[in-house]
Amino acid sequence: QVQLVESGGGLVQAGGSLRLSCAASGRIDSINAMVWYRQAPGKQRELVALITTGGSTNYADSVKGRFTISRDNAKNTVYLQMNSLKFEDTAVYYCNTQDWAQSYWGQGTQVTVSS
Repeated sequence: QVQLVESGGGLVQAGGSLRLSCAASGRIDSINAMVWYRQAPGKQRELVALITTGGSTNYADSVKGRFTISRDNAKNTVYLQMNSLKFEDTAVYYCNTQDWAQSYWGQGTQVTVSS
């Protein structure tokens, strides 16, 4: 099995920055891509950013140019650097990965952006 634990969320003013972390443990040999999702109240969960084992990345249009996903393979950790935060970025942020058998989710970390 794989365990994912997110951290780094909090309260920040619009225009500020936060750095989220997701630490993976367990049977991680088969992990390929790591993904950040978010879910705001009353909205569907949406994909925010993705990074493959080879380092290629993809972003939602709403965060391009502001968010950066990266990974430290030695620490089995993926990061989401969030700059120029907007009120609409307020959500619970989740990390996610898959192996051949199933999908794995962390518990989520709350990000709140105030004006």
